[in-house]
Amino acid sequence: MAPKSPILCVLGCGTMGRAILSGILASMTTSGQGEDQTYTPKKFIACVSREESGARIKKSFNDSVTLLVGENVKGVNDADIVLLCSKPQVAQSILIEDGMAQALENKLLISILAGVTINQLEQWVPSTTKIIRAMPNTPCMIREGMTVIGCRNDIKTEDRDFASWAFSTLGRVRFLDEKHFDAATGLSGSGPAFACVILESMADGGVMMGLPRDVAFELSAQALQGAARMVLQTGKHPSEIKDTVTTPAGCTIAGLLTMEDGKIRSTIARSIQEAANVASTLGKIQSKK
Repeated sequence: MAPKSPILCVLGCGTMGRAILSGILASMTTSGQGEDQTYTPKKFIACVSREESGARIKKSFNDSVTLLVGENVKGVNDADIVLLCSKPQVAQSILIEDGMAQALENKLLISILAGVTINQLEQWVPSTTKIIRAMPNTPCMIREGMTVIGCRNDIKTEDRDFASWAFSTLGRVRFLDEKHFDAATGLSGSGPAFACVILESMADGGVMMGLPRDVAFELSAQALQGAARMVLQTGKHPSEIKDTVTTPAGCTIAGLLTMEDGKIRSTIARSIQEAANVASTLGKIQSKK
């Protein structure tokens, strides 16, 4: 089971690893004294392969995180729980490194690798290593993330609870069957990038109509954030919220018809489909290495 106040090692601490560390550390500084601190790590270790990556860790976290460059086995050996955040294409080489199997014995491994299945991971680690798969997205950095989590039925409740706690400090969490992970990757993982394209396009429209660029970005971003929060907080269907804005012969319906002329619905939906399809290939590409 996950130990109390564990040592957490982020293995392959790139952009997503830094985002997760940022979120957890931020939650630790804002949590109340009366809150349950059972799962709060007592130490953080970040493992990277290059000095440039190490410099980014130092700049972001100073002494809050112990940095190890080119010492993956040591980091895992010193940890209680390992968060695997490397690129999918190099995961196998990391996990079969000399000494890694012994370091992973009886430990919880949480993988955020897109397209790499639990079955694949089980082939690369000792049978005593417990595996949980998670798919967070970049807004975890500001604690507005969305993470889906999946695992085998025999994973202990305490280990599931740690994973849920860790990612809930970064935003919303939902448990899903692993068969849905590629779709979740395309929608939630890639979604912020798609949303930013829409945000930028809306702002461009504002600029075209005379708004200063900074004002256009602010209005666009707040409009998207507000609409999203209305869906989440009210539970209403997006079309219901859309209809409350759309008055007869008004400006909104004119804009909506223009969007429909551009096939925006099918274009966005197909973008999610394509991202999910590519996500499903990442593990296959990786396994051939």
